[in-house]
Amino acid sequence: MATEDSFSPPPQRPLMGPESLNKPQTHKAKICMWKYLDVHSMDLINAAKTTDTLKSLLAELLALQDFESNPRSAILLDLYFYTIQFSREQGFNREQTSAFFSIVKDVHETCVETPLPNVEECYNYFTELIFCHSIRRPPFSIDLFDQDHLVLITDYMINTYFRHFKLYKYAFTPQVRLDISLTYIGMPEPEPKDEEAAAESAGLSPVPEEAELTPVQEESPTAALREYIATQLNQELAQLRLSVEERLKTTEEQFAAKLVQLEKGPSARKGSTRGRKK
Repeated sequence: MATEDSFSPPPQRPLMGPESLNKPQTHKAKICMWKYLDVHSMDLINAAKTTDTLKSLLAELLALQDFESNPRSAILLDLYFYTIQFSREQGFNREQTSAFFSIVKDVHETCVETPLPNVEECYNYFTELIFCHSIRRPPFSIDLFDQDHLVLITDYMINTYFRHFKLYKYAFTPQVRLDISLTYIGMPEPEPKDEEAAAESAGLSPVPEEAELTPVQEESPTAALREYIATQLNQELAQLRLSVEERLKTTEEQFAAKLVQLEKGPSARKGSTRGRKK
């Protein structure tokens, strides 16, 4: 994601529970030259001279023809388009462009494989992929990029992809929803309702008039717990009310005593002054 204008708001994300979450994984770097763009594809890309031609070609090669109606496809197309543009600006050959494109695509797929935070795993995987294509040690790695290329590629990925890491994860990963259920020790578990009871509670079956006039109160397994909690709260509130009343009474008595002293003060001073004059 090289520019803010290229980002389109994604559609509503699906929900997923914690039971289906994929934990962040550690991937082993391998040589990925010609992995997604083979020699023929690179020849077609090098022959594309205009922006529209290149985008149309990438959409066809990577199955992103719905980029005009699908925001996710549009985001991916922008990511891959600017990857090719960067390779052209740096003068990469076909092998280097194909390898760099594969590195970007593999890092992105690692990012979106889980909705959980995995930026550290993705960055470590990215650095291993870069070194895998910069050190000659066949068949484990090749010296495709030199030291200057490593600096340029790392700066580009940090300033573009990893700077917008959370946006990519938000656009391509499902939303996580956590449901919490509490089980109290010593309380019976609620029995599952049968289909008929569920249909009646949903309003699918007609309710007799007698049932409407005299509704049956079902005993809930948590009724005893609620009653206990309500009793304890009432007791605490009663004690708190008594404590507040006592404090108010004490404050009123102190305030009344101060008023009496203030009322007696001036008369006492006047009496003492008259006595002195006599």
